[in-house]
Amino acid sequence: MFNQIKNKSQETTNTAVATGTVNIISQGTVIEGEIKSTGDLRIDGTVKGSVLSKAKVVVGATGLIEGDVFAQNADISGAIKGKTTVNETTFLKNSAKVNGDIVTGKLVVEVGATFTGNCNMGANIKELNFGDKPAEKSIKEKSA
Repeated sequence: MFNQIKNKSQETTNTAVATGTVNIISQGTVIEGEIKSTGDLRIDGTVKGSVLSKAKVVVGATGLIEGDVFAQNADISGAIKGKTTVNETTFLKNSAKVNGDIVTGKLVVEVGATFTGNCNMGANIKELNFGDKPAEKSIKEKSA
């Protein structure tokens, strides 16, 4: 009985440590493939592939992601070429260059940031169904 209690407290500690970590991809580093992280992720190098984080993704001024980004929060100073899906807040700094769609809870854009694509924003982000596009369907029905 005491071993079970001890094991549960160790699991809680390990989870807390894993989500509190910061992973850094330094400038000059190129990674090809998918990255999955439960902790924060800072990218100052280049990632050619998807980036998935259950925490915050920070793209530094020299950072480049060529692929889709999925995160809880995002702070972008560099470049993203792909779809960005963020559950809470996406922050585009003045040096940010985003080429692709953004789906986010909240969007903050500084003067100087460039964004080419569509943006869906609001509290119902989890309810979006990316396979069907009911908005387009209803527009076609209305115009016919």
